[in-house]
Amino acid sequence: MADLRKIIHVDLDAFFAAVEQRDYPELRGKPVIVGGDPAGRGVVATCSYEARHYGIHSAMTAARARSLCPQAIFLRPRMEAYRDSSRQIMTILHRYTSLIEPLSLDEAFLDVTAATANGILAVQIAREIRASVRQETGLTISAGVSYNKLLAKLASDWRKPDGLFVIPPEKGLAFLSPLSVGKLHGVGPATVKKLSAMGIHTVLDLRNTPRETLIAQFGKAGAWFAEIARGRDHRPVQPSRARKSVGVERTFPQNLEDRHRMLSILQEMAGQVSAHLQAQGLAGRTVGIKVRFADFTTVTRAYSYSQSIWRPETIHACLPGLLDKALSSGSPPSIRLLGVTVSSLNKGEESLSNAGQMNLLASEA
Repeated sequence: MADLRKIIHVDLDAFFAAVEQRDYPELRGKPVIVGGDPAGRGVVATCSYEARHYGIHSAMTAARARSLCPQAIFLRPRMEAYRDSSRQIMTILHRYTSLIEPLSLDEAFLDVTAATANGILAVQIAREIRASVRQETGLTISAGVSYNKLLAKLASDWRKPDGLFVIPPEKGLAFLSPLSVGKLHGVGPATVKKLSAMGIHTVLDLRNTPRETLIAQFGKAGAWFAEIARGRDHRPVQPSRARKSVGVERTFPQNLEDRHRMLSILQEMAGQVSAHLQAQGLAGRTVGIKVRFADFTTVTRAYSYSQSIWRPETIHACLPGLLDKALSSGSPPSIRLLGVTVSSLNKGEESLSNAGQMNLLASEA
C-alpha cells in the first residue's frame, strides 16, 4: 500500500450562490438562485442550500425553480467575481502541490503524494486547505481524501456542505459496494437503465458481474466499469488539461426567424469567442456553429482553415456559408439557440507564429 497515491478532491459549496451571500449579507439564510431569467428560458446555474430544500438544482429551468419557490431571489451571474474567488482558492491549493487538476472554477483534484512523504497526512493537508479557504475567502469548501480520483470525488460529496471525508485503501471496496451504479464516474442515465435491465443496481452487483459480460455489452466502457467497481482508478491528476474548444452559445426568449438577425448574433458571438481566445493565448483552425430549431432538432456545421485563426473578422468570414448550410437542413427556419466555437486549438509559439501577434492577456482561472 506504500506506493498508493494520496488524492484530495475539493469542491466549493454552492459556489456562485455562496459568493453572492458573502458579498451581500442581506442574502444570507435566503433561497438564492444564480442563473437565467425565470420569465424566459433561463436555467439555474447554481443555488443556495436554502433553495435546495425546495427541490431546486442546477440545470433546472428557472421558471420551474420559481414555481417551486416563489420567494426565491434570482440573480444574474457575476462571472468576474467568481473568477476572482477561484483564483484566490487556486493560490491556496498551490501552497501544497503543483499537481492540481482544475475541473471548473469551483472544483479540483490535488495529488499530494509527494507532500506526504515527510509524514504529513493527506487529511491534515485537507483540513488546512479548508481552514485557509474559510479564513481568506469567507467561503466553505468540502474535501474528500482517498487513494484515487474516483473515491476522492465520491468522498468530497459525502458530507456536503462544509464537510471532510476520508476513504482509506482498506475501506474502499466496502464503501463502494452499496452505492448505486449511477454514482460512478462515466455511468450516465442511459447506462444506468441498461445495467438495471441486466439486474445490476449497486456497485456490488457490478463487481459480481463477469468482466467479459460487461465488455460484451458496453465495449471498452465495460472494462472501465469492471475496474472502478473494484475501486481501481489509475487516472493521474493532470495539471494542464488542454482545452479542446472555445465557444459561446445563447438560447433566445423568442425564436428567431430572420436570417440577417441570426447572422448578426453569430458575428457578435464570434467577437466574444475571439476575446476568449486572446485572453488565453489560444488560436484554432476550425470554426463551428450550432443551430437548434424550434422542434429541438440540433444541427452543427464547421469550416477548417489551413492556418490558425483568432481574429474576429476571420471567424466572421465563414459564418454566412455555415449558417446557409445549417438552414438548408430541411427544418423550419425558426431558431431557439445559436452557438459559435473555435476548435483544433493550439497555444504558445505555434499559435503566435501561425496567427500573428496576439494580445496575451492574463488567463482566466
